[in-house]
Amino acid sequence: MRQSTLLLPTLREIPAEADTVSHQLLLRAGFIRQLAAGIYTYLPLGLRVLRKLEQIVREEMDRSGAQELLMPAMQPAELWKESGRYDLYGPELVRLQDRHQREFTLGPTHEEVITTLIRQEINSYRKLPVNLYQIQTKFRYERRPRFGLLRGREFLMKDAYSFDTDWDGLNRTYNTMFETYQRIFQRCGLRFRAVEADAGTIGGEGGTHEFMALADIGEDTIASCTCCDYAANLEKAVSKAPVRMENSQSATDTLPTPEHIHTPGIRTIQDLTNHLHIQATDIIKTLIYLEDEQPVAILIRGDQDLNEIKVINYLNAVTFQMADAQTVKQVTGAPVGFAGPYQLQIRVLVDEQVANMRTGITGANQADTHLKHIVPGRDFTMMDTGDFRNVSEGDLCPVCNDGTLVFHRGIEIGHIFKLGKKYSEKLQATFLDPQGKEQVMIMGCYGIGVSRMLSALVEQHHDDQGMKWPSSVAPYQVHIIPISVKDTTQMQLAEHLYLLLQDKGIEVLMDDRDERPGVKFKDSDLIGLPYRIIVGKDAGEGFVELVERADGVKRRLSVEEVLSVFEN
Repeated sequence: MRQSTLLLPTLREIPAEADTVSHQLLLRAGFIRQLAAGIYTYLPLGLRVLRKLEQIVREEMDRSGAQELLMPAMQPAELWKESGRYDLYGPELVRLQDRHQREFTLGPTHEEVITTLIRQEINSYRKLPVNLYQIQTKFRYERRPRFGLLRGREFLMKDAYSFDTDWDGLNRTYNTMFETYQRIFQRCGLRFRAVEADAGTIGGEGGTHEFMALADIGEDTIASCTCCDYAANLEKAVSKAPVRMENSQSATDTLPTPEHIHTPGIRTIQDLTNHLHIQATDIIKTLIYLEDEQPVAILIRGDQDLNEIKVINYLNAVTFQMADAQTVKQVTGAPVGFAGPYQLQIRVLVDEQVANMRTGITGANQADTHLKHIVPGRDFTMMDTGDFRNVSEGDLCPVCNDGTLVFHRGIEIGHIFKLGKKYSEKLQATFLDPQGKEQVMIMGCYGIGVSRMLSALVEQHHDDQGMKWPSSVAPYQVHIIPISVKDTTQMQLAEHLYLLLQDKGIEVLMDDRDERPGVKFKDSDLIGLPYRIIVGKDAGEGFVELVERADGVKRRLSVEEVLSVFEN
């Protein structure tokens, strides 16, 4: 491709709306342009990278035995109502009506559509298992689109759906997809971790893993072990449970009874520690929530944070939200900041770290008052005890005996789920087994954010000058830059190399613009192709300079030596 005819509108200044390095560079390098909030046009170089990513995904999915199809983006709303997700998905679901007032959605995902297709087309165990995938634009009405391609309203996704006769079959398919994803991300040049995760709105009855590209701007926190392979999203991460200390009757008899402390205006953990000269680990924090409109109290230690996902899963709650000040007053008799479990007349969930405390300080359910000498199991019930907190760095690994947990930031680029019967049962996707008995299909689903990968790659592969594309996904492999297009010798050698490399199947971009060398070099650094060939003052001797973008290594080579670099 000749750069003089390429649509490549590079920018010198950082766009004001760009809030991450990848967003800045993709805009500056002319790979993407924003049409509306969270909606982007892919310009020629951006589209070339996107197609390379698609091709790697397609090759590995085909290698796994999956079959490609293409489903409609517009879906009848009644399918989502049948599955029960129409209301559950919330305002992120893009909804519309046709001229006959029939309701439709623009698909953020396709579990309902694929399950409907399979229930119509497959009715015998002889046609199972099957794994079908597509690469298609998805739509989600993000309230706050940000980070460029990482959180948009329209994005490119690969979604696959498997149907098996039993759980053993699903486990085999799931493991195949796990290995397939590892190959895909390795081929794309991404540094990633596979982590245990929560199923979210997709749901399911079995395990689920997220594939996270490691990056400082990642919205997700990953907890991983310093000694073994354990890794999990913070929503799912657990640590080694503490050894439970049972408060025996004789032991609690020796402990003081609850005592009121006057704490005027002391509402926060920090205020309380400063006022009483204690540690946050001495405090039992009482949080009031509404679970399906019913109040529930959750107790966690004062230095720790509640994990709402763990609580929702424990309660199997449909709705779960923090209670407002009026509800807290009705439930506890006190304003926010003074709630406690002592004599509280609602359901109480106790984190296992609280259950292991000998005594603690809590709110007294009275304004400007706290209680000390509160004993778990003596002064409040511990019928609902479990892991309800976020793990902390330094916690003991739940798998091995030697490691501790450390945190990383990550960008979710893939997610695989064991759905089980969640959709097939509701949508009646059944088959006849060898005995002629009707059985429900066992499903899995497997997603990759193809357009998200583009941004994740830039976050991992860049420097102060621009992007550094891995060869496997670079829009072109080689950037030929003649210093002066007015120099006949330079242009003849540049044209010669351009044709020779193309004949070898190498993708080449030649900067044939009549621009200053500094402009060409800045644009070349910004675009970030793996190799740059500079045709300059040594052209008359048949020599050029080959520069590798990844590490800046420069070599003075003849034409034959340049060609040998690209033999493989």
